[in-house]
Amino acid sequence: MTTGRNKVTIKGTKEGLVFFMDDTCSFDELLADLREKIEHSHQQILTGPLVRVSLKLGKRYCTPEQQEELTGIIRQRGNLVIHTIDSDVITREEAFAERLKTGFKIQTHTVRSGQVLDVDGDVLLLGDVNPGGTVKSTGSIFVIGHLRGVAHAGTNGDDQVIIAAAAMRPTQLRIADVISRPGEEWAETTGATEFAYLQDGKMLVAKMNYLSRVRPDLGLKKR
Repeated sequence: MTTGRNKVTIKGTKEGLVFFMDDTCSFDELLADLREKIEHSHQQILTGPLVRVSLKLGKRYCTPEQQEELTGIIRQRGNLVIHTIDSDVITREEAFAERLKTGFKIQTHTVRSGQVLDVDGDVLLLGDVNPGGTVKSTGSIFVIGHLRGVAHAGTNGDDQVIIAAAAMRPTQLRIADVISRPGEEWAETTGATEFAYLQDGKMLVAKMNYLSRVRPDLGLKKR
């Protein structure tokens, strides 16, 4: 069953109902058409026993708040239960995870004193960087361990990269041409993964949960 050429198309399957959302109209138009159908039409399929509902968003990106608006309208019908929400658009988090699988150069060793690890692109180091050791990369540097030596990200001049470590106690950090020689504050172990980044030509450090605010496009960026 279908609603025709509207912003929301409802089809019945053996698993329940599928709501196909037009991905070219405005979100307000989508809400209005969904509300109209839930409140005033298709009563024969929107009433009765419990029915599982799957939402298909197409190429539309909806924030969690927008998804809640859509599902809130559907839940007005007590017999409709949201089962899945599918979109052809991946989130930044998913893009970052995909990039982690395909774009990172993964190293599984400790960089010891006197050693230099030089990588083209982003590097994920599963190990420590000891004092006297150096990690250099044209991209971002992620250390799943102690960073006690030198880390230089963006060696090709890219100032949007970051340096992250599970335990950040470096002797020197450098992003592009900006150098930071950490002082006593680096001796304080917070127990949280931190990252260094550039803002207005200055190097700053934040906890990893701020990454999406500081570098929202990091996971989507292509090199």
